[in-house]
Amino acid sequence: MNRPAEITSAYIDLIDQHLKDLVANKVDRMLEIEDLSRLLFIHPTHLSDTIKATTGTSACGVYQLKIIESALRLLSDPSLSIKEIALLLTYEPSQFTKWFKRITNLTPKKYWLKLLSSGRESANTEIMTILKQYAAIPLYF
Repeated sequence: MNRPAEITSAYIDLIDQHLKDLVANKVDRMLEIEDLSRLLFIHPTHLSDTIKATTGTSACGVYQLKIIESALRLLSDPSLSIKEIALLLTYEPSQFTKWFKRITNLTPKKYWLKLLSSGRESANTEIMTILKQYAAIPLYF
Protein backbone atom coordinates (compact mmCIF):
# COMPACT_ATOMS: atom_id res chain seq x y z
CA MET A 1 0.00 0.00 0.00
CA ASN A 2 1.38 3.42 -0.88
CA ARG A 3 1.70 6.18 1.72
CA PRO A 4 -1.35 8.25 0.62
CA ALA A 5 -3.53 5.13 0.79
CA GLU A 6 -2.09 4.32 4.23
CA ILE A 7 -2.87 7.83 5.49
CA THR A 8 -6.41 7.66 4.10
CA SER A 9 -7.04 4.24 5.63
CA ALA A 10 -5.64 5.35 8.99
CA TYR A 11 -7.73 8.54 8.85
CA ILE A 12 -10.95 6.65 8.19
CA ASP A 13 -10.13 4.09 10.90
CA LEU A 14 -9.39 6.89 13.36
CA ILE A 15 -12.70 8.60 12.58
CA ASP A 16 -14.60 5.32 12.96
CA GLN A 17 -12.98 4.65 16.34
CA HIS A 18 -13.55 8.20 17.53
CA LEU A 19 -17.24 8.07 16.60
CA LYS A 20 -17.65 4.72 18.38
CA ASP A 21 -16.02 6.23 21.47
CA LEU A 22 -18.22 9.32 21.21
CA VAL A 23 -21.43 7.30 21.00
CA ALA A 24 -20.26 5.09 23.89
CA ASN A 25 -19.62 8.24 25.98
CA LYS A 26 -15.91 7.44 26.23
CA VAL A 27 -15.11 10.93 24.94
CA ASP A 28 -17.15 14.08 25.33
CA ARG A 29 -16.22 16.21 22.35
CA MET A 30 -16.00 15.88 18.62
CA LEU A 31 -12.42 15.97 17.39
CA GLU A 32 -11.42 18.58 14.83
CA ILE A 33 -9.37 17.88 11.70
CA GLU A 34 -6.33 19.35 13.47
CA ASP A 35 -6.81 16.87 16.33
CA LEU A 36 -7.04 13.96 13.91
CA SER A 37 -3.95 15.07 11.99
CA ARG A 38 -2.03 15.37 15.26
CA LEU A 39 -3.02 11.80 16.16
CA LEU A 40 -1.74 10.69 12.75
CA PHE A 41 1.50 12.68 13.25
CA ILE A 42 1.06 14.70 10.07
CA HIS A 43 0.35 18.33 9.29
CA PRO A 44 -3.34 19.23 8.79
CA THR A 45 -2.64 20.59 5.32
CA HIS A 46 -0.86 17.39 4.32
CA LEU A 47 -3.79 15.36 5.68
CA SER A 48 -6.31 17.46 3.77
CA ASP A 49 -4.32 17.32 0.54
CA THR A 50 -3.83 13.55 0.83
CA ILE A 51 -7.49 12.81 1.60
CA LYS A 52 -8.63 15.00 -1.30
CA ALA A 53 -6.19 13.30 -3.67
CA THR A 54 -7.14 9.75 -2.65
CA THR A 55 -10.91 10.10 -2.20
CA GLY A 56 -11.86 13.10 -4.31
CA THR A 57 -13.47 14.56 -1.20
CA SER A 58 -12.09 16.93 1.40
CA ALA A 59 -11.01 15.64 4.81
CA CYS A 60 -13.98 17.50 6.32
CA GLY A 61 -16.31 15.96 3.75
CA VAL A 62 -15.12 12.46 4.61
CA TYR A 63 -15.53 13.23 8.31
CA GLN A 64 -19.08 14.51 7.77
CA LEU A 65 -20.03 11.42 5.79
CA LYS A 66 -18.77 9.20 8.60
CA ILE A 67 -20.76 11.26 11.12
CA ILE A 68 -23.85 10.85 8.93
CA GLU A 69 -23.19 7.12 8.82
CA SER A 70 -23.20 7.07 12.64
CA ALA A 71 -26.33 9.22 12.76
CA LEU A 72 -28.15 6.84 10.40
CA ARG A 73 -27.21 3.87 12.55
CA LEU A 74 -28.37 5.67 15.68
CA LEU A 75 -31.64 6.73 14.05
CA SER A 76 -32.44 3.08 13.42
CA ASP A 77 -32.43 2.49 17.20
CA PRO A 78 -36.03 3.09 18.34
CA SER A 79 -34.92 3.55 21.96
CA LEU A 80 -33.09 6.80 21.11
CA SER A 81 -34.77 10.12 20.45
CA ILE A 82 -33.48 12.50 17.82
CA LYS A 83 -32.47 14.87 20.62
CA GLU A 84 -30.45 12.11 22.31
CA ILE A 85 -28.74 11.26 19.02
CA ALA A 86 -27.88 14.91 18.41
CA LEU A 87 -26.39 15.23 21.87
CA LEU A 88 -24.44 11.98 21.51
CA LEU A 89 -22.87 13.42 18.37
CA THR A 90 -22.20 16.72 20.23
CA TYR A 91 -24.74 18.78 18.28
CA GLU A 92 -27.44 21.05 19.58
CA PRO A 93 -30.66 19.33 18.43
CA SER A 94 -31.77 22.15 16.10
CA GLN A 95 -28.30 22.38 14.56
CA PHE A 96 -28.21 18.60 14.10
CA THR A 97 -31.49 18.72 12.19
CA LYS A 98 -30.25 21.53 9.92
CA TRP A 99 -26.92 19.77 9.32
CA PHE A 100 -28.54 16.38 8.66
CA LYS A 101 -31.02 17.89 6.21
CA ARG A 102 -28.30 19.85 4.38
CA ILE A 103 -26.42 16.62 3.69
CA THR A 104 -29.23 14.09 3.16
CA ASN A 105 -32.11 16.31 1.96
CA LEU A 106 -34.23 14.79 4.75
CA THR A 107 -34.74 15.83 8.33
CA PRO A 108 -33.82 13.19 10.91
CA LYS A 109 -37.53 12.81 11.72
CA LYS A 110 -38.44 12.22 8.05
CA TYR A 111 -35.65 9.67 7.77
CA TRP A 112 -36.87 7.97 10.95
CA LEU A 113 -40.45 7.92 9.59
CA LYS A 114 -39.15 6.36 6.35
CA LEU A 115 -37.46 3.68 8.43
CA LEU A 116 -40.79 2.91 10.09
CA SER A 117 -42.89 2.95 6.93
CA SER A 118 -40.63 1.39 4.32
CA GLY A 119 -38.03 -0.42 6.33
CA ARG A 120 -34.40 0.21 7.04
CA GLU A 121 -33.09 -1.21 3.77
CA SER A 122 -35.27 1.04 1.62
CA ALA A 123 -34.46 4.17 3.64
CA ASN A 124 -30.74 3.38 3.65
CA THR A 125 -30.77 2.79 -0.11
CA GLU A 126 -32.25 6.24 -0.64
CA ILE A 127 -29.72 7.88 1.67
CA MET A 128 -26.81 5.98 0.11
CA THR A 129 -27.85 7.26 -3.32
CA ILE A 130 -27.76 10.81 -1.98
CA LEU A 131 -24.43 10.34 -0.21
CA LYS A 132 -22.68 8.67 -3.15
CA GLN A 133 -22.67 11.97 -4.98
CA TYR A 134 -20.42 13.38 -2.26
CA ALA A 135 -17.61 10.86 -1.95
CA ALA A 136 -16.11 7.54 -2.90
CA ILE A 137 -15.28 6.41 0.63
CA PRO A 138 -16.36 3.23 2.37
CA LEU A 139 -19.60 3.66 4.27
CA TYR A 140 -20.91 0.77 6.34
CA PHE A 141 -24.53 0.30 7.33
